[in-house]
Amino acid sequence: MPGTRKLGRSTDHRRAMMRAMVTYLLENGKIETTVTRAKEVRAMAEKMITLGKVDTLHAKRQVYSYVTKEAVAKKVFDEIAPSYAGRNGGYTRIIKIGARRGDAAEMAIIELV
Repeated sequence: MPGTRKLGRSTDHRRAMMRAMVTYLLENGKIETTVTRAKEVRAMAEKMITLGKVDTLHAKRQVYSYVTKEAVAKKVFDEIAPSYAGRNGGYTRIIKIGARRGDAAEMAIIELV
């Protein structure tokens, strides 16, 4: 699994949070979060899209086991991956938007290109 940041969470919590964030990103195309979380989400989202481009049974099982919504996993294979067929990586973009008001955490928007 890509990513080595612990994000101040236990392993189970971190894994569940990443799965939810990747699912939401693939569902809506864009999310607002902290920069460090965005960098972690980018790694897994790009891996899911790359698996979607392969379109084998093994790749489908891997995506369905990670993405929490079946409709979103289907969307990866039917809509998202084919649109990136001619692109070798770099499916997401991170745009820094400044500090959060409450705790001054550096915020960013991560979106599909």
